[in-house]
Amino acid sequence: MSTMLAPKLAVFKSFTTAIPDTIHREQVITVLNWVVTTFPELAPRYAWNQTMFTHHATFIVGFSVAKPHFNIALEKITLDHFAPQINASGDRVTTMLWQVTYGHSVNYSLLQQAIQYNLDTKQTITTFWRPKAN
Repeated sequence: MSTMLAPKLAVFKSFTTAIPDTIHREQVITVLNWVVTTFPELAPRYAWNQTMFTHHATFIVGFSVAKPHFNIALEKITLDHFAPQINASGDRVTTMLWQVTYGHSVNYSLLQQAIQYNLDTKQTITTFWRPKAN
């Protein structure tokens, strides 16, 4: 695992250094570095106490930490779309979060699919969040 943030992720330094457990910090940094390597077109942003990535100023994916797990934040439509696969992989889904227990393998293939789904389905969205359905 990499304990160093990619240079593009310097905006996340205070967030990652605040993770007290070294192993948890390394796992989160590894995931953040994977995102920036796999999707270099995404822009890192820190807001609402979480790291996030945007594309054309619209939200794509976010990450936050809790004591027993870290969270992958996805909008409800994306989370609902992938919930069966997330649950099948052994992770937990809440109303707005995909929870990965520290020490468990990250399902990078599924994470890549979820991020790509957002990129594909939000191409014409011009707001940060998807418009609410009426």
